[in-house]
Amino acid sequence: MEIINWKGILESLLFAAGDEGLSLKQVCAVLEIEEHQAIEIIEGLFSEYNKDESRGIQLIELAGTYQLVTKKEHAPYLKKLVESPNVNSLSQAALETLAIVAYKQPITRVDIEEIRGVKTERPLSTLASKGLVKAVGRAEGTGRAILYGTTKEFLDYFGLKDISELPPLPENIDEEFMSEDADLFFEKFQETMDSQS
Repeated sequence: MEIINWKGILESLLFAAGDEGLSLKQVCAVLEIEEHQAIEIIEGLFSEYNKDESRGIQLIELAGTYQLVTKKEHAPYLKKLVESPNVNSLSQAALETLAIVAYKQPITRVDIEEIRGVKTERPLSTLASKGLVKAVGRAEGTGRAILYGTTKEFLDYFGLKDISELPPLPENIDEEFMSEDADLFFEKFQETMDSQS
């Protein structure tokens, strides 16, 4: 019988879930196991994190979800990292998210995720912390989702007077063209970010 590293799989899932975390129900559904088995795996992971004081992250339960978080005692170092002027580069995910917000604003996180096909919570958080996007209102309808838009800092980075100066998107966008166009956008953005360092 195959031995499955359930704790390792759960750890990967929790890392991928990020700030949203995973509920017990989600863990059971994804791992295709019973609730008592999921609880046993979660408790085992809790135990491992609590025993090893040298680890920089911990597992917590918050509002009915399980999340991986950094330890509070490491906060001064994390603050230095975030505030460091040399930490200006953005991930591909953040750059993609920024391009979508720039062209489709105001836009909700769900709409961004629909375009990208993956979760966008972390990239949005990164962009907001760098002052490149911000909440600009609330969508109509159920839940009143936050609408995101670009900031003055975004315009400054690209040397734009206003958002209308963004290059126009072609009417018939094929995948190859979008890929090339996105690469150019990301290269230009990265150069600008690097020059700010």
